[in-house]
Amino acid sequence: MTIQYILQRLKNLNYKQMWDKINSMHEKTGKGRLALLWDVRGCAVKYGAGYMDYDLYEMYNLTPEQRDTYLTRGRNNDIVRRYNDAAHRPDFDNKILFNSKFTAFLHRDWVPVLGDNKDAVMAFLDKHSQFMAKPAKGSCGWGIEKLDAADFPDREGLYQHLLEKAPDLELEELIQQHPAVAAVYPGSINTVRMVSLLGESGKVHHVSTMFRIGNGKFVDNFNSGGMVAPVDKDTGVVTDRALDKKKNLYTNHPATGTPIKGFAFPDWDKAWKLVESAAVIEPELGYVGWDVCFTPNGPCLVEANPFPGHDIYQLPVHTPNKIGIMPVFRAIEEEEAAWKAQHSGT
Repeated sequence: MTIQYILQRLKNLNYKQMWDKINSMHEKTGKGRLALLWDVRGCAVKYGAGYMDYDLYEMYNLTPEQRDTYLTRGRNNDIVRRYNDAAHRPDFDNKILFNSKFTAFLHRDWVPVLGDNKDAVMAFLDKHSQFMAKPAKGSCGWGIEKLDAADFPDREGLYQHLLEKAPDLELEELIQQHPAVAAVYPGSINTVRMVSLLGESGKVHHVSTMFRIGNGKFVDNFNSGGMVAPVDKDTGVVTDRALDKKKNLYTNHPATGTPIKGFAFPDWDKAWKLVESAAVIEPELGYVGWDVCFTPNGPCLVEANPFPGHDIYQLPVHTPNKIGIMPVFRAIEEEEAAWKAQHSGT
C-alpha cells in the first residue's frame, strides 16, 4: 500500500462515521474503543483495510494470517490500477458505450435516447410496449425504471418523458429469465456476478461468482435491497444461504419459498464461455465483474463493472473458515509468473 494512498484515505475519512463504527464494535465485542481504533489503524497500514472493511469482515475476530487472506478496499484499488487502464473505463461505465461495444453479448434489443434519434426510439417503442430505461451512467440499480407504454397517454407523451433524460438514457428490451431462475424470485432479473482477470498470458482467470437476487424490487443489487449467495465457480451450484445488507439470512426466498442453497444454474459452462469471450474484447480492462443473466436461450450480459466491488465475495457468514479470496489472486499471479518465466526471451 503506497504512502500516498494512505494519506489520501486519511484526508477523506468520515471521522464521525468511523467513531460510530468503533462504538458499535465496542458494544458487540466488549473490546476497548482505543484498542479497536489502534487495531483498525494497523489493518489499514498492513492490509489496506479501512474501518468499514474491518467491521464488515469482523477482523477483530481474525488472526493476522486470516486477515491477510481478505481482499480489502485498498488491495482491490491496487488490482484495478494494475489491470484496468483508466482511459478505457468510460467504455464500461457508460451503458451506451458498453452496449455498443458488446451488442453481440446482450441478446436483446436496445436503443439510446440521444435527442436526435427519434425515429430509432419510436421504432423501439413500436416493438416493445414494456421496457427498461437505464441512465447511461450509474450503479447499484439507481435510476433504473421499468416503463409501460400503457401508463402514458400516447407514444409522443412517452417519448417526451424519455427525452427529459437525453442524451444520458438507454432503453432495453425486457429480458425473459430462465424459468428455473425466475422460480427463485420473478420480480427482478437475478444475475450472477462473475469476476474475471485477464492475464498477460491471454488466459481469462475465474476469480469469483455470486448469485444476486432481488427481494421486493425489480433490481437485484445488494445495495438496493437485494441479497447475495456464493456460487461454486466450477459447478454453478449455490453453496450457502443468501444474505442481505441488513445481515438477514435466507435459506429460502421470503417471497417464493424457493430454496436458495443448492440451486444449480442452467447452462453454466456457456455462461463462463460468454465471459471468456467478452473479457478479451477490451484487454485494457482486465479485471471486470460481469453481470450475467440466464434465459431460456442461454446466458447473456446485463452489464459489466471495471471497478468490481470487493465486499460481497467474502462476507463472514459465507466464509466460516475465515479465509478471504486473496489466495485466489495470489494463485493467479503465481500461474502468470510461471508463464512469463517460461516464455521470456521467446
